[in-house]
Amino acid sequence: MIKRYLSFLAPIFTFILLLCSWELIVYFKNIPKYILPAPTDIFSSILLNYEDLLLSTFITFRITLLAFFIASFLAIFIAVLFSQSKIIELSLYPIAVIFQVTPVVAIAPLILIWVGLDNAEYAILILAVIVAFFPVLANTNLGIRSVEKNLSELFSLYEATRFKRLFKLQLPYALPFILTGMKTSIGLALIGAVVAEFVAGSGTSTGLAWRIIEAGNRLDIPKLFAALILLVVLGIFLFLLMTLIEKLLLRRWDFDKN
Repeated sequence: MIKRYLSFLAPIFTFILLLCSWELIVYFKNIPKYILPAPTDIFSSILLNYEDLLLSTFITFRITLLAFFIASFLAIFIAVLFSQSKIIELSLYPIAVIFQVTPVVAIAPLILIWVGLDNAEYAILILAVIVAFFPVLANTNLGIRSVEKNLSELFSLYEATRFKRLFKLQLPYALPFILTGMKTSIGLALIGAVVAEFVAGSGTSTGLAWRIIEAGNRLDIPKLFAALILLVVLGIFLFLLMTLIEKLLLRRWDFDKN
């Protein structure tokens, strides 16, 4: 019990100690705000600009979730197609790898031109989907192909159809792999949305990345740090949410398996 409390309190104590050290260093070194603001300055900036920052957080959160859901759906669907046809896998998998290894900053200007400056948010969504797509595809494909040979032969013995084999054996067996890919993908969706907004930042999008650009141009460094902190908090929240969903689903998966 004591160890549990210590494991919970130790990170909080370390974080508070870090903030206090940061505040004291800025105060005694007399560091200007435009170089390194103190934690109190950042907190004051959050209170002063909370409406703009919360709206931008919601926009980034919305784009990230939408990109994550679209990427996950497409990736699982295509992985299922791969499991049904080797020709489809050999034809499409290299294209997926090409999208994965191509830096998003290299294709962002093209996507923005094709979609149009007036639809910059759609361009950001497309780029975030591209970034978040591959981990789910790779893990789902691996999970489907990792089905135990004995189980596969048992389904063959009972002459199970492709439909039953897919939904009764392959997808349930691949669930841990799928969730692992999705947990990686949701963080990449946020990174993709932020990077895409940096590249496509024309003032037409008002997510957190644009607030960072705007604050940097105005040398409002406390607001820049405030937006950055909200990005970190948003990323942690999404990761913990996906971790909770993973635990709940895998608990049921373990029960069904036993």
